[in-house]
Amino acid sequence: MQELSNPSRRPGPGSASALPRWVHYALLVRLHRPIGTLLLLWPTLWALWFASDGWPDPYLLFAFCFGTLLMRSAGCAINDYADRDFDRHVARTRERPVTTGAIAPWEAVAVAVALALVSFLLVLPMNGLTIVLAFVAAFVAGSYPYTKRFLALPQAYLGIAFGFGIPMAYAAVLGTLPPAAGWLLLANVFWALAYDTEYAMVDRDDDLKIGIRTAAITFGRFDIAAVVVCYAATLGLLAWVGRLEGRGDAYWAGLAVAAGMTVYHLWLIRNRTRDGCFAAFNHNNWWGAAVMAGVLLDYGLGPA
Repeated sequence: MQELSNPSRRPGPGSASALPRWVHYALLVRLHRPIGTLLLLWPTLWALWFASDGWPDPYLLFAFCFGTLLMRSAGCAINDYADRDFDRHVARTRERPVTTGAIAPWEAVAVAVALALVSFLLVLPMNGLTIVLAFVAAFVAGSYPYTKRFLALPQAYLGIAFGFGIPMAYAAVLGTLPPAAGWLLLANVFWALAYDTEYAMVDRDDDLKIGIRTAAITFGRFDIAAVVVCYAATLGLLAWVGRLEGRGDAYWAGLAVAAGMTVYHLWLIRNRTRDGCFAAFNHNNWWGAAVMAGVLLDYGLGPA
């Protein structure tokens, strides 16, 4: 671990420094990789539709969609600041702008703070409970990158960070947090454990060398079995939320499609190849979209 703190080992900006300044900032907040925003957005929209009984307020819909993009971007910036001494040792992340020196660490923090403040402005017209939850969400998002230093399953914490739009959506619509909000958040924790374990399987060899903790390392040779259990728990909890919310056949059809996609993911990761695991991770966008399609169709058709 000493090599990580040795400035003489830090790579220079490299050929990436020739890119325009704005491109480095776009790379910092991952505008080129919308998958992260979508993985935050789908569960937030599930919750917003449930809480609104299928008819979300237009401003809330705008605020949660735009706020999700802003907070995901802020999270990426603070993540790159926190991991700047690790990223250069991982094949997938060694060209990120902070670790290469294209963007200074203080700039990444400034970007994260600015985006979080703009996101907070979107919450101000909402009720007090939602505003309080926004502060909690900011803390969870900002602290997540550091959990990889000491938590055996940081992906579980990520699930809370990625799912905090769920209680906020319920609070914004209802002014309270019904049991369904808690169950839906727990479902998102298991979903994040599933897809981020797939993601961590891509970097397992590099993470072992530098001492980062991930679910893929913690689960070890039982990683695929753990992914199965986490997807099953997610689907089971989503089914329970569907019962609590009184949903009908279209909702169950959406869950069935997601279950079919789960089988496809397991086929992709069966050999634990980098390409297969990364493809499975990215496909989770369609997994979340399938559930959302069931929600939309179900509210459009009415309960069974």
